[in-house]
Amino acid sequence: MARFEIHSADMAIMGGKPVTADILFQMGLDSACGRNGATDLVTAHKWFNIAALKGNQDAVRYRKEISGEMSSSEIAEAQRSAREWLSMH
Repeated sequence: MARFEIHSADMAIMGGKPVTADILFQMGLDSACGRNGATDLVTAHKWFNIAALKGNQDAVRYRKEISGEMSSSEIAEAQRSAREWLSMH
């Protein structure tokens, strides 16, 4: 029997594929438009932030756009979450 471990829900979403800026950008879009449930701008900002760090220029623009709809505490939460994700991956 094959055994595999998934260390986080974020990695389960990616299905073992290498994490690219485009995948992270798509995850931001999914969160921003509520494709997998309710709209979550904090999570969207997190994914756009990470995608931008990995070189996706569209993510820079989308992150800036949704920041206008978020409070400063929500942006801080998204940034903390992005730093945490990056430290684990």
